[in-house]
Amino acid sequence: MACIGVGDTIPDGTVSYADEAHQILNVSVHSLAAAKQVILCGVPGAFTPTCSLKHVPGFIEKAEELKSKGISEIIVISVNDPYVMRAWGKSYPENKHVKFLSDSSGAYVKTLGLELDVSDRGFGIRSQRFALLLDDLKVKVANVESDGQFKVSSAEDMLKAL
Repeated sequence: MACIGVGDTIPDGTVSYADEAHQILNVSVHSLAAAKQVILCGVPGAFTPTCSLKHVPGFIEKAEELKSKGISEIIVISVNDPYVMRAWGKSYPENKHVKFLSDSSGAYVKTLGLELDVSDRGFGIRSQRFALLLDDLKVKVANVESDGQFKVSSAEDMLKAL
């Protein structure tokens, strides 16, 4: 499949999260993004260095500014299980706005054409690093990183696009 791009309608799919009672709940991407401006950020893995120290902290730090520019939701997805994503989200006690959701099998990032095969390094199928700006399910900005890079998908890049 070709990579999702500007002008495309984001496909629906199911992602999940673990609630306060540690129950796994599923949610459709369309239910999170319909009739809203949303940033959908994909990362290769929870607790990995670039994701944990640079990419996600930027969205947490800039969340209020992004919301002031019309963003309703900031969603981070990764090919990790919902419990790992919950623990990762909890590792940022200052976070008030960023949602951490699981694409545990990588099925959703595959529908986006944004899966990353790092089996040669022992990690299996993951998500490419990306940030999509969605407006009522339409992709307005599609910032997808090249292998291992972190140059175009930051919170600052999304602010510039708004």
